[in-house]
Amino acid sequence: VQRVTVASLGVGDLLGWSWLFPPYEWDFGAEAFSPVRAYEFDAASVLDLCERDPQLGIVLVRSVAEILAHRLESTRGRLMEHYALHGRGSL
Repeated sequence: VQRVTVASLGVGDLLGWSWLFPPYEWDFGAEAFSPVRAYEFDAASVLDLCERDPQLGIVLVRSVAEILAHRLESTRGRLMEHYALHGRGSL
């Protein structure tokens, strides 16, 4: 299996959104190339806050959706470039 880097994240970038979408466990890998400061939030508590404050929930979901849309677009571009260079089909 050939590994392909599909995103490089920086300071303040979101890593992980399995807490928001069932089945709440996704299998994505990440590798740090420098020291990282990460913040972990209790998923049940965040979802409960969103239920109690729908405006917060909407803002949070829209923010995550925007990040996902940009990442999807970027990933597609990187994979197209990878396959063009290595001749492994098309998307």
